[in-house]
Amino acid sequence: MGSSSLSPGVPLSPSLSRHPKFPNPNPNLFLLSHPSLTPISLRSNQLPSRSKKLLSPNAPTFFVAASAKAEPLKVIISGAPASGKGTQCELITQKYGLVHISAGDLLRAEIAAASENGKLAKEYMEKGQLVPNEIVVMMVKERLLQPDSQQRGWLLDGYPRSSSQAAALEDFGIRPDVFILLDVSEDILVERVVGRRLDPLTGKIYHLKYSPPENDEIASRLTQRFDDTEEKVKLRLRTHHENVDDVLSVYKDITVKVNGNVAKENVFEQIDAALTQVAEQRKVNSGSLAA
Repeated sequence: MGSSSLSPGVPLSPSLSRHPKFPNPNPNLFLLSHPSLTPISLRSNQLPSRSKKLLSPNAPTFFVAASAKAEPLKVIISGAPASGKGTQCELITQKYGLVHISAGDLLRAEIAAASENGKLAKEYMEKGQLVPNEIVVMMVKERLLQPDSQQRGWLLDGYPRSSSQAAALEDFGIRPDVFILLDVSEDILVERVVGRRLDPLTGKIYHLKYSPPENDEIASRLTQRFDDTEEKVKLRLRTHHENVDDVLSVYKDITVKVNGNVAKENVFEQIDAALTQVAEQRKVNSGSLAA
């Protein structure tokens, strides 16, 4: 009979020790010194053609612990109009596989699906009224609790926008691991917004400075959104800053402020570093709980 490749006389690793419950331990028994471990019997040289010959009561038994799996990331991202939030959401979901949830998109989808919340929201919108916080919070909560969000983690985009909305999520036991705030100077935001143009034929967005049209034919048909003026964008920015200040009062201990004045690749480097740090900490915490 061939000799075992796992010698009973040699420990599997320095962290392996004889189990304290056995005063006269079997020299063939090794166990990680933790009471919650599940034993898995490993017998050496278990090749199909020799299994009957090698399986014997005296074969050494080893105990192996599976590593604890950290919970998926939960992220909220906030940014002013033209802060590049949409681009960063794409980059985050591509790398981390999080479920991207936009409150605006969710509201439109619920209305299109004629769900209970969607019907209620539509009634208010048809009257020209704002959809009450209670309805939107319920939509967001239900989406965050869906299996894909729970298994893969989630990226909540542009919501909550007030301390009351943030408090409502907290009441439902929903709290992110990190709140990412894209910080862009007002001058740059105004320049980005005022220079935006839409091609009504293709739906493509251009910028007169940063992403100009390819030719004169396209340039001649570009249009500007009615609210992409300096006066209106400054009003929108003022409202945004007021809302963010409210939300920060709830998430100040987990807020990561990112410099959004730089190129999109550099912005993502900052976000990636923050998320990597959070993910590593989650692993450490999960390991501590399992230990």
